[in-house]
Amino acid sequence: MAEAESTDDRLRLLIERVERLEEEKKGIADDIRDVYAEAKAVGYDVKIMRQIVRLRKMNADDRAEMEAVLDTYKAALGLG
Repeated sequence: MAEAESTDDRLRLLIERVERLEEEKKGIADDIRDVYAEAKAVGYDVKIMRQIVRLRKMNADDRAEMEAVLDTYKAALGLG
């Protein structure tokens, strides 16, 4: 029975860790939203900022490949 209690305690601790991390994640998401709201308030385009953040996360090769495919699609559709 001690082993079962130990397993139950471990599970409870793991669940509590996940809950704490989820709460931290929510706090960070709120902070990010506040930064974007501040940027918008001073005139920056938040959609473009989000795209830049996404691009900066990519490695250079993936970004170059994506841009090449985008250029190909734009040319095919006459977007120039």
